[in-house]
Amino acid sequence: MGWMQRLSEGLTKTRSAMRGSLDRLLGRAVDPALLEEFEGALISSDLGVPVAERVITQLKEALKGTDASQAAHVQDTLRNTLLEVLAPASGPTFEELIARGPKPFVVLVVGVNGVGKTTSMAKLAQRLAQGKHVPLLVAADTFRAAAIEQLQVWADRIGVEVIRHRHGADPAAVAYDGIAAAKARQADVVLIDTAGRLHTKSNLMEELRKVTRVVGQALPGAPHEVLLVLDATVGQNALAQARQFREVVGVTGLALTKLDGTAKGGIVVAIAEELKLPVRLIGVGEGVEDLQDFQPRAFVNALLGLSAD
Repeated sequence: MGWMQRLSEGLTKTRSAMRGSLDRLLGRAVDPALLEEFEGALISSDLGVPVAERVITQLKEALKGTDASQAAHVQDTLRNTLLEVLAPASGPTFEELIARGPKPFVVLVVGVNGVGKTTSMAKLAQRLAQGKHVPLLVAADTFRAAAIEQLQVWADRIGVEVIRHRHGADPAAVAYDGIAAAKARQADVVLIDTAGRLHTKSNLMEELRKVTRVVGQALPGAPHEVLLVLDATVGQNALAQARQFREVVGVTGLALTKLDGTAKGGIVVAIAEELKLPVRLIGVGEGVEDLQDFQPRAFVNALLGLSAD
């Protein structure tokens, strides 16, 4: 199964919730009740209230002075509005960021427990290594011994080095040593894993601030990318996490995991509308090849069940 097919299948539940209401609009005169039903379907798909209202407003405008039963107006308006919203989510690939950034290029990977930070980071490292970059993994999640071991297993599997301390060590010290090692070994990119933490726990978030400060002391200007990993299945809670992490550590890019089989795929759109942050990566499965660059047009086509253009 190709990646585009996996993306389409992963968005099946979201698409079904939206298409049922959309299809009732197509080929019929659009009345207020149908528009209200459609707006509700957009909101329930986790596109968020602002996006849903924006779609309905633009749809009403597009239908002025036309045959209100013309299906093309409805579908094209929805598609174009979603593409407009997702425009800020489109950004450079990691390869482009690394090519035009300093060396080593430092990526701090953050997020709450269970979102797939370590796995996503390792998959990214493998992709970069396959592209002839030299990545270095840093196991700064010292709260869980299993996290250190998990990263070591990945490092051994993909043939890259990992900087690690003992369980319970100071995460900032591990990060500092990782930067020093990257300089000495002439690594192209440093990927720093951090402990999963609830965005509502102020003491843990303060420690993340400390890691960020120490990274900047070890290499002025670093981290060059603060990548927030979000679990798409949690819907609107992912938006709350993104707000908080952005305030604490200045998130510069997003990775959305677990888009395979979730009814919450629309959260990508809601996050783009509010935060205007680039979505660097999306995950649609467990395989390394399932972590891919975010492509707004392909995403919208898959969300609406349209053929690629």
